[in-house]
Amino acid sequence: MSGKAPHSGRLARGAIAGTAAVKLGMAALARKAQVLTQSDDAGTQARAAHEAKLGRILFGALNQLKGTALKASQLLSLELGLLPEGMRRELARAHYQVTPLNRALVIKLLRQEFGAGPEDLFAGFEPQAFAAASLGQVHGATLHSGEAVAVKLQYPGMAASIGSDMALLRGLLQGLALGSASLPKPEVLARMMADIELKLAEELDYRQEAEQLRWFGRHLASMPDLVVPRPVAERSSQRVLTMTRLPGLHLNEWLASGPCQAERDRYGQLLFDLLLHCVFVLGRLQADPHPGNSLFMSKGRLGLLDFGCTQTLSPAFCAGLSAAWNALLRQPCDHQALQQAYLALGLISPELGADRFRDELLPALNPFLAWQVQPFTQAVFDFGQHPPPPRTHADRQRTALTHLQSMAPEMPYFDRSYLGLLQTLRALGARVRTTNRWIHA
Repeated sequence: MSGKAPHSGRLARGAIAGTAAVKLGMAALARKAQVLTQSDDAGTQARAAHEAKLGRILFGALNQLKGTALKASQLLSLELGLLPEGMRRELARAHYQVTPLNRALVIKLLRQEFGAGPEDLFAGFEPQAFAAASLGQVHGATLHSGEAVAVKLQYPGMAASIGSDMALLRGLLQGLALGSASLPKPEVLARMMADIELKLAEELDYRQEAEQLRWFGRHLASMPDLVVPRPVAERSSQRVLTMTRLPGLHLNEWLASGPCQAERDRYGQLLFDLLLHCVFVLGRLQADPHPGNSLFMSKGRLGLLDFGCTQTLSPAFCAGLSAAWNALLRQPCDHQALQQAYLALGLISPELGADRFRDELLPALNPFLAWQVQPFTQAVFDFGQHPPPPRTHADRQRTALTHLQSMAPEMPYFDRSYLGLLQTLRALGARVRTTNRWIHA
């Protein structure tokens, strides 16, 4: 491994962001000149290409900064409906393109945390990481007891860079706003960025993740086919998390093994039931929906990985969510009940009248809302036939962003989890019983 630590100097990180800001500004000027000479169809294609270009510029800077800046780009890429599609697609590359740390930095971190190197802490330690992410990487190891474990190591300088990284990212997003009319209101974007900053601080404390592993391990014990890793306290700290290593295959590997339809359906049902149980029974989500966070294990069991990002859901939020989706599922749609639910969820202002809600906001949202609740329109739903989320027309997106003033703090985390679930179930081609006591017509 020849990877380097993320750029840690404030001047170096500022220079990277500054270069990106200049590129964003130049792209915005070029786009304004282009708009004057284009037809509607050509303008639509050019707008999509322009938004993808802005996303590439932003991702290029964040990939150099790595760390908290790169993690923030992952979270932004999941904000379906808030960022233009081309921009989100480019930012989503942060899930897959990360440079790992070299061996010297690994040894240094372990000595800083425990006063000993890997040869003393473990009976065996794999110098090559088997998984890498924006905030850290994971190595295989063996305890002196013979138990196989996974050791998650945080990249150096992460906690110290949160504030400066988020300030740089806010500046870059302001540059994006100059070049795109499809970004949310400044106050919505500010709320979203503040929430991401808070979650990053939590995710960088591996002691918090160890506690979440223990909590979910206890509260999911009633679902024996779900397996949560057990943290190893004596080999864990704020920047190192050691946990039992689960054997199994990630989604693409498991699909490549040729599972039958019954196996696909069984795992799909398990994942679907898990989300509803977490939302409406536990009131707490594992809120990082990346497909790599599930392991398909032997005997039909499912391993759950990465509890760094979790979110508590208030009873009021769960009630509002249920009311909104139930209103959408009624035929015809219960506009009054839906508007009241949106008010309760903080999505719209009380000043928005019923006529404008029905005639302006809902037509802008309807394609996505119909797609979102479609699985609940049938007792058994074939997710293999569920299309990807519909593309949002720029005019509809602008209309929606005009009326959507904010959101309940839990909403982004539920959205990420639900959309991640739909993505996984579609890949599985699973047929799932979706009838339940919380969401129905």
